[in-house]
Amino acid sequence: MIATVHLADVGIARTLRWLTKRPRPDNTPGLRHANLALTAPLRGASLPMPTAGRIGLVAMWDDDAAVDRFEAEHPLGAALAGGFQVRLDPLRAHGTWPGLPVDVPTSRTVDHEGPAAVLTLARLRLGQTIRFLRTSGKAEKAALGAPGLIWATALALPPFVATCSLWEDTVSLSTYAYGAREPAHPDAIAEDDRKGFHHESAFIRFRPYAARGALHGRNPLEATWMQASVRLSAQGEPAGERS
Repeated sequence: MIATVHLADVGIARTLRWLTKRPRPDNTPGLRHANLALTAPLRGASLPMPTAGRIGLVAMWDDDAAVDRFEAEHPLGAALAGGFQVRLDPLRAHGTWPGLPVDVPTSRTVDHEGPAAVLTLARLRLGQTIRFLRTSGKAEKAALGAPGLIWATALALPPFVATCSLWEDTVSLSTYAYGAREPAHPDAIAEDDRKGFHHESAFIRFRPYAARGALHGRNPLEATWMQASVRLSAQGEPAGERS
């Protein structure tokens, strides 16, 4: 099993049209599960500000051949072709999510060197929305200042809410996620344990093994990003090379 994140600037009208056409396993060979969403840069504020005209797809697949087929043959795959894509191999997971194998390791300690990616995926309890946004806003603010963060975005089409973040290494992301020096994310975990925000959720760490494409003419992660990291700009948009 692999996961992908596709992001593309397709315009407001096409975004609204595609949001109602989520691909499903019964009509997309090799797809295990998918969610379409609006995207928003991390801001460290309670209310997210979606990026107008940008759509995101988070999906679980059987293998690379299924992704290749989707991109070559599916109308949504063609619509996303002008954006950015990253392919992800799961390293460990906490929680459950459709399409995620039950045998993915659960230990926080992962034997992995090099850049890492994290997806947080959830189906929000709508009655917990305000409480969730207040708590997640603090965690996002801490993430923006965390050493080792390469790039991150939020994705949402409630009840689906998610983040995708890319890190220089597992030490950096683990320090942010569980360290006591900046407790916003550990505090968010504790608050969720106290009274759950979600019907279902998963925190999944990945080895990113392929990435390509651009957003607004800028590559979120340069061609060499898995060897030499790029940094976020102050505005939360990628600071990579022109592509």
